[in-house]
Amino acid sequence: MAATLSIITSSILPIFLILGAGFLLNRVQDVDPGPLNTLSLFVLTPALVVHSITLSDLGADALLKVTVGVLGFVAALLVVAHLYARISGKGGMAQNAFVLVAVFGNTGALGIPLADFAYGDVGRQTAVLFAAVHGALVFTIGLLIALRSGEQSGYGDLKRVFQYPLVYAVGLAVLVRTAGLVPAADSALMETVGLVGESSIPVMLLILGIQLSETEYGGALSTTVTPTLFRFLVSPLVGLAIAVALGFQNSAVAEVFVLLTAMPVAVAPIIFVVEFADERTVAGVTHPEFVSANVFVTTLVSIPVLTVVVALLKTGLVV
Repeated sequence: MAATLSIITSSILPIFLILGAGFLLNRVQDVDPGPLNTLSLFVLTPALVVHSITLSDLGADALLKVTVGVLGFVAALLVVAHLYARISGKGGMAQNAFVLVAVFGNTGALGIPLADFAYGDVGRQTAVLFAAVHGALVFTIGLLIALRSGEQSGYGDLKRVFQYPLVYAVGLAVLVRTAGLVPAADSALMETVGLVGESSIPVMLLILGIQLSETEYGGALSTTVTPTLFRFLVSPLVGLAIAVALGFQNSAVAEVFVLLTAMPVAVAPIIFVVEFADERTVAGVTHPEFVSANVFVTTLVSIPVLTVVVALLKTGLVV
């Protein structure tokens, strides 16, 4: 019991206090999250990626395995989600909306802070790499899934992924580290990049809180059961299988990897379906309402679920 309370107060509570501050702030002041989101996407998160990867204590083996693991995890979950959607009779945008919420978790805004609070530097470094690779897949494969059944042909919109510096930040960090050109950690440059990057964690949580306060889910709550089971049962089981297969030498890295596969639904799918989904409804629920409700519900459910997941992982008996 004491261990559980410690996990809640040290790892879970700080995250949801900041998230709640963003939620309440938007209720009182009606904050536009657009500029904050732009700041996070184009400045803060890339700085965090560059600083964490270049100065990471993780060895080349761990970096490679996390990258391969994320690719394998998303690929496996895509197959499982597509099979379930077909068996359950979903088609068109309904199938694609389900796949988006079942496959892509909030590994950035929620995953990075949680890993940081729960596992310290190793957790943050692992989570940043995981979220960077995962984010690239969200804005390529995820966007492609949303485009497939929209009324717009829109495949040219895939070039949008190249407008975000996340992919470039990962490439730059890996190149600089591989070439041995990383400045000293205490240099003015790296301290500046680190300071900017560290600020991304509370900002991401504030943005998530603001976005959740604007969620319109209407009567879509009944559609959240299966996606919630996917995010908190199927997804971490797939993640655990991948982690075991890869055989991480560092147990903390393995635990963070599995933890990040148990995140609530990512926010990005809301953007995708709002822009590309048609106006048809399924059981009286629009596709944006379906996705928004699942983001909201899984984020709330994640409070007790992630507490249990962290507690289990920290026992060292799972992976």
